[in-house]
Amino acid sequence: MSRTRFTALAMLTLTLGASAMADVSLPSIFGDHMVLQRDMRLPVWGWADPGERVTVTLEGVQPATTTANADGEWRVDLPAQSAGGPLTLTVSGSNRIIFEDVLVGEVWLCSGQSNMEWPVAASAGYDTVATEANRYPRIRQIQVPKVPAGAPAKDFDGQWVVTSSDTVGAFTAVGYFFGRQLHRELRVPIGLINSSWGGTLIEPWTPPVGFARVDSLQDISARVRLADASSEEHKQALGAYLDALRAWITQAERALAQNEQPTPAPAYPDGLRPLDGSGTPTGLYNGMIAPLAPYALRGAIWYQGESNHGEGMLYADKTRALVEGWREVWGQDRLPFYYVQIAPFMYGDEDPNIIPIFWEAQTAALAIPDTGMAVVNDISELDDIHPKNKQDVGLRLALLALRDTYGWTEQVAEGPTYRSMAVEGNTIRVRFDNVGSGLESRDGQPLNWFEIGSGETGFVAAEATIDGDTVVVSADGVRSPTAVRFAWHKLAEPNLRNAEGLPARPFRAGELANVDFLGLRVPEASDYRVIYDIDLSKLGPRPQYEVDAAMLAGEFDRVAYILELRGDGAPQFVYVSMDAFTNDATKLGIPTAASGAVFQQNVANMTVISNVEGIVQGENLAGGNIEIWPHNYGPTNAAGVPNASDTLWDFGDEYIDPYDGYGCLQVHNHTAGQTVFSVNNPKAGGSADIGIGNGTGENPDWTFAANAARYNYKRLRVLVRPAR
Repeated sequence: MSRTRFTALAMLTLTLGASAMADVSLPSIFGDHMVLQRDMRLPVWGWADPGERVTVTLEGVQPATTTANADGEWRVDLPAQSAGGPLTLTVSGSNRIIFEDVLVGEVWLCSGQSNMEWPVAASAGYDTVATEANRYPRIRQIQVPKVPAGAPAKDFDGQWVVTSSDTVGAFTAVGYFFGRQLHRELRVPIGLINSSWGGTLIEPWTPPVGFARVDSLQDISARVRLADASSEEHKQALGAYLDALRAWITQAERALAQNEQPTPAPAYPDGLRPLDGSGTPTGLYNGMIAPLAPYALRGAIWYQGESNHGEGMLYADKTRALVEGWREVWGQDRLPFYYVQIAPFMYGDEDPNIIPIFWEAQTAALAIPDTGMAVVNDISELDDIHPKNKQDVGLRLALLALRDTYGWTEQVAEGPTYRSMAVEGNTIRVRFDNVGSGLESRDGQPLNWFEIGSGETGFVAAEATIDGDTVVVSADGVRSPTAVRFAWHKLAEPNLRNAEGLPARPFRAGELANVDFLGLRVPEASDYRVIYDIDLSKLGPRPQYEVDAAMLAGEFDRVAYILELRGDGAPQFVYVSMDAFTNDATKLGIPTAASGAVFQQNVANMTVISNVEGIVQGENLAGGNIEIWPHNYGPTNAAGVPNASDTLWDFGDEYIDPYDGYGCLQVHNHTAGQTVFSVNNPKAGGSADIGIGNGTGENPDWTFAANAARYNYKRLRVLVRPAR
């Protein structure tokens, strides 16, 4: 606040006292050292007494005057200005506020989670950056505090800060390096609005109108409307609750009069509670984005996704909701939006394909007009989700803005991006866009992280060589390739880039012909009905079935399982059927505590068909045994299963507490001393135990193998044969 503004406020307070009329005021986005957006109308707004005349004067510009409405709100739109300053902005009503050292340049919103929040002081090269910061006083930042809200806030507590050696350490690193590059190239002031919060999802940053625009997000939109006290949905639900509460009060009063115990009062519906948390939809939009609009800005940069990384293609829809929602709020349907594809990272024991699929979703979001994506898979730190090299991240975002927002059409702003593939004998030739001055290996080593595949082999590591603007991919043993993929692993740090030093974007192309072993190799299965079908990459505390038809199974006399696995080697499958050992189909799938499935018993007339060497196959086999339970389990052969061990986990295990524990679904042939297949520890997802035949470790039933992530294709189907 300027001295003039402070003096005016102090004098009014002393003269008029507490009962004085309200002073003219503005939100904190307006302040000393602020940067206004050039070449764009400039909304200025605030509050005053209803009917009070307010005049806004920007040095060198004709004053604009308006009157506060009945709610005490006012707004003027100043005409577009060229870059420059410093200027003075004066707002006058019953009092006068003067903002000094006002610049006109380029204003960008910097938002997301921790990698956007990450400060310059914690980034690589900070000492040099701080020393040089005094050269850039025309770069300014205002930081929005971390305050969620249940309804759109009108203001926040913040102030504009001038870049210096003393202040730059607290700036958003990605935002600062982005802004610094724009400042160097455009030679205009840069304003950075830092509204970010580590560990947050995308949903809290999204306005209600964003969810409403996207069909796949109508469940979230409905939740938002229900929590909105001004919506008809909220009013109707609240009215219904009040009716129920009134009825209860009547009943409770009657019970009181008759010395009886009333029934419990109806609980307040959770859906009516405000969405005012940092993890609830719209919570951060309300508290940290809404107060900024309609402050004129050029565009937004976004670095987020780590907290949503398991959602696959749904994230593309959520990105659309965010972008289109912000554009609606600002009234700018072409508001530029540039974002960062999250970096490779360990992510614990998760399936290595989860992150590539998320990268694919981030790439799909480029279908939103006026967006761009910076790729950072060459500057990651696999054991740190916060890579310290934020300078290159900011630079790459700036390159996108220079090319697409500022019209530098000759600017190379991206690394190689997949265009097409062509099968040439036993090779695949991949063509790229954005090759710049040519393709190269950043470390001079052979290209890495290329895979080639077919229905017979699955994906295998491939040799890849640069041939002009293309890459030729091949692998021994893959004679008729149908698909190729690149950097398709959570730990992929590929070395393909263009000569401008920008890395290639992950991709997959073509198709692997999925051999349907069920139809081709198991004729008896034609008499069966699929009741469960699950991609085992979707294991977890709540298995996500693609087919869940157990409730429609009806009566059945046989049960069958088919497990298909595809990893580095040849595809594996096993089909096993048996006489029904329960009449409850809901107990046949992945065991959970809710299913109540607990089986340690023999099964009759087992049929086994498999392509895995060593598995005993045949019809009406004796010695079938099944173990299904959500429990922990121990190796002691308490059931006395023939050929079972008392010290190793196999087909004679016993379940132990806790009930909702490790869990297993196993089929065995105890006569042959053999596990047919196992799916254990399903809650662990990518660390589950999966196998066909006896385990390759100490335990025949694969317990503690934690190997699910090694398979890029893993599918389990459960079938029943309708009773004849």
